[in-house]
Amino acid sequence: MSKVLVIGCGGVASVAIQKCCQVSDVFTELCLASRTKSKCDDLAAKLKGHTDTKITTARVDADDVNQLIALIQKEKPDLVMNVALPYQDLTIMDACLACGVNYMDTANYEPENTDDPQWRAIYEKRCKEAGFSAYFDYSWQWAYRKKFEDAGLMALLGCGFDPGVTQAYCAYAKKHEFDHIDTIDILDCNGGDHGYAFATNFNPEVNLREVSAPGSYWEDGHWIEIPAMSIKREYHFDQVGEKDMYLLHHEEIESLAQTIPEAKRIRFFMTFGQSYLDHMRCLEDVGMLSTTPVEFEGHQIVPIKFLKALLPDPASLGPRTKGKTNIGCIFTGTKDGKDKTWYIYNVCDHQECYHEVGSQGVSYTTGVPAMCGALMMLTGKWQKPGVYTVDELDPDPFLDALDKYGLPRSIDENPVLVP
Repeated sequence: MSKVLVIGCGGVASVAIQKCCQVSDVFTELCLASRTKSKCDDLAAKLKGHTDTKITTARVDADDVNQLIALIQKEKPDLVMNVALPYQDLTIMDACLACGVNYMDTANYEPENTDDPQWRAIYEKRCKEAGFSAYFDYSWQWAYRKKFEDAGLMALLGCGFDPGVTQAYCAYAKKHEFDHIDTIDILDCNGGDHGYAFATNFNPEVNLREVSAPGSYWEDGHWIEIPAMSIKREYHFDQVGEKDMYLLHHEEIESLAQTIPEAKRIRFFMTFGQSYLDHMRCLEDVGMLSTTPVEFEGHQIVPIKFLKALLPDPASLGPRTKGKTNIGCIFTGTKDGKDKTWYIYNVCDHQECYHEVGSQGVSYTTGVPAMCGALMMLTGKWQKPGVYTVDELDPDPFLDALDKYGLPRSIDENPVLVP
């Protein structure tokens, strides 16, 4: 029925590809493309004989628009699924526009080089005007709206879990559970233990940038920014237990502030253990989280890239990681004139994920929604020209697909609220 070009072959991509192969009547062909073609070849060999989906592989540098265009023109896919790095969102979107192909990704754009003068000037203007200083934001991709509309193409942004599923939870709450939403708290708990003193569950560069940046939240129509990790709460998560969580800036807040403008406050919390925080603060203090090149023995190296080379590959954590994740949204508001609280969430077991697809739960909770978002686009349930975040689309078929393909929802009608 459809051919998809998948760009990227890391932990999340591996999950998304394997889940696509479970729906081979829709994903009839996949072309797996990465800078490291051997990763694609290894995964294709693993899947051979276990799926009716036809799989081919290719090498591509996703930083190079011309290489991307040549590959898309050669493969002629119905959809390009970007499960590479957010640094490459814009080059892949440019290639899709040049070739007339629909696009999707799992995280919004941020630059690899935060010292680039052209980007820096635009970034500093946005910080002053918008009121938050995170490197990642939707503005760069939202700027493509008219281009995609005029081309009759669709771009789906941030279709992982958070962002992605959390936005679908919000759209579902607005559509079915509330007449008016007052507050939204997004809670991301990883109760897994991989046994290492320090490791990140997804790309270290992206993860450590996100965690070390100032936090921010939306309240009364504007951003409030706070020092990194300065707001801490404790919460008891279903099937995980009591965990410390910290307020972070997160991309879905930016879109939800537009799609649910009546919300008085929107916050995002993520759990961290003390050992993780101690390691991260030490690394930050000695400059290892910097993206600015330094000279070492006659060579220019980027500290955070060197750190990435030293840390365990997130894709290798699957067999070691035990425990569960719990990610969801707590709402307050009104329904039929009465006050209401409501909590929708998913619990995912790391070892069950590993036994199914050879991955830990963090990659699974991003890879499954990527497949389900592609499924929505390819089957026409989500298909209209323009650039969209998940909260702008019908949540019902998407959440039904998540229930079916490995991330079922749970509901608490009387949740404990986060102070």
